[in-house]
Amino acid sequence: MSEKISPEIKAVIETLKKSHSKEKCLKQAYDILSRKYRGERIKTLFLFWRLFLKNMEKLWRQKGFLHCTKINNLLEFLLTQSGWFSQNDIQRKWTLIWYISPHQYLKIKITENEFINIDIWAKPFGIFFGDYARGFH
Repeated sequence: MSEKISPEIKAVIETLKKSHSKEKCLKQAYDILSRKYRGERIKTLFLFWRLFLKNMEKLWRQKGFLHCTKINNLLEFLLTQSGWFSQNDIQRKWTLIWYISPHQYLKIKITENEFINIDIWAKPFGIFFGDYARGFH
């Protein structure tokens, strides 16, 4: 990684490294990011320029709304930096919300045969840890 990581992000990563299991690490990262970021339907359309943000520091400094792909970028970064997960443990999945709007969530490998769906963007809409937004759900 060529970008400099802020002390705040380093502290979060250090906390995640101390987790007792992959699932606890994932839950802790989920809780941290879902307190800081959320999905909003209208802003998804009108703040489209934020889709071009790539720098982790700039993403981290955002508060409130972020697009699903950007929240997923942050989650993937935290999980892989924690040492508990590799890139191979994280799958980006696509679905449709309202059957017309493309939406990304993550499928995270916990054990050889166990995966957990994660959709932080959709938490404000009643989609919690282990589930993801799709259709009218």
